[in-house]
Amino acid sequence: MMSEPNKPGYTSFRLILSVVCLLVIGRVVLAVPCALPKSQPDSWVTTKVNVLVQAARAAYEDDVRQPAYDRVIERIADTLRQCKLSEDAGFVKRYRQFVEYIKLASVAQLPDHELGFVVPDRQYFQETRQYVQIPEFLLTQTFLQSVSRDGTLNRAKLLLQEVNSKRDPADQLIFFSYRSQHLGTPDNKNSYQRLLIVIPGNAEKGVPEKWVQFGITDRGARIHVRNLSVVSAMPGPDGSSNFYFKDYYRSYARDGSISVKGRWELGYGDDNCVSCHKSGILPIFPGSGSVRANEREALVAVNQRFLTYGAPRFQNYLDLSRFGPGLTSASLESRTRRFGTGFGASVVGRAMTCIACHHQERLGALNWPMDSVLIKSFVKGGQMPLGHKLKISERNELYRKLIQEYFAIDDANPGILKSWLLASAQSESD
Repeated sequence: MMSEPNKPGYTSFRLILSVVCLLVIGRVVLAVPCALPKSQPDSWVTTKVNVLVQAARAAYEDDVRQPAYDRVIERIADTLRQCKLSEDAGFVKRYRQFVEYIKLASVAQLPDHELGFVVPDRQYFQETRQYVQIPEFLLTQTFLQSVSRDGTLNRAKLLLQEVNSKRDPADQLIFFSYRSQHLGTPDNKNSYQRLLIVIPGNAEKGVPEKWVQFGITDRGARIHVRNLSVVSAMPGPDGSSNFYFKDYYRSYARDGSISVKGRWELGYGDDNCVSCHKSGILPIFPGSGSVRANEREALVAVNQRFLTYGAPRFQNYLDLSRFGPGLTSASLESRTRRFGTGFGASVVGRAMTCIACHHQERLGALNWPMDSVLIKSFVKGGQMPLGHKLKISERNELYRKLIQEYFAIDDANPGILKSWLLASAQSESD
């Protein structure tokens, strides 16, 4: 017989019933987000890909929208994990590129993965220290003080010439100053003055080639530019090179001394390296007239050196091929449907050739995540694509079409990113 209300047995029964109800409700709530991806996976994945690509385009066009993109990735990753879809062999086989993309993109959002690599930032810097150390001759107080301002830059160059006087011809430093067209330093977006020093390496002896770049404080500016960056190349026997990155900050003491320490170690965080450095090291396209006549030969020399490094690799820290194909990799059929029959023969159509150089076996694909300032400056500034002389209006049109073709989400003719993310599913259904 059931206990009467307000008696000990009845109270215990009510408590047990409440717990059971909560457990049942909890299981139902947990099951609801998994119902659609499990019962209608094609529809769910397509919807999520559309949202992802739209958010990616918004973040590409405006950094302010990056947090919204991050939330999209986080929510999709949570569903894959909560519903155990990443453990479902059938699901993974059907949507492999989508699943792997989300996994890699979500890792880059972790607080200790600001560099965008698959290992924590601390581990990356510990393991790559030998590749990105700054040579001692660039850390003397005399040199650091000379390179701190535009007004004393000539003294810094004289010191570099003195270093060269003691080095063999094959080990000569290549250096010049210039003004970047569009890219400020990480600590000052309005600072464009640079001094680049290329220090030759020796792959046979395990010595990397280093591109060391100092941000230079403009003449008359009160606040010092602090940034100092190192990008190193270690050529391999297969025609590719591994690249390594590190940003440093200079600290200016009241007594006039200058110290150098890693930006990350100082607690200023860091940036996603490969969002800009798809090719590892970037070629230099200075602002017009910013390179002195007697240093133009050095500019030519470093850009020729850039071409010798081969396909970019990032050791075991990141495989950029997992982010898919890049700009202009759409098929001719897709491009014709999007822009019209005669577009391929137009000036702009013939200039959509990024893929000729920017693919995984040459200079790296220009895929998302990528930096809009960099892409826009190269295309609209006239540096890319090589060999094409376009009017300003044509370059503006070219840039619009590059972005449209990559980020389009229409079902009848999806863009490059969406097509690739859904490619494994489409091949399964064929």
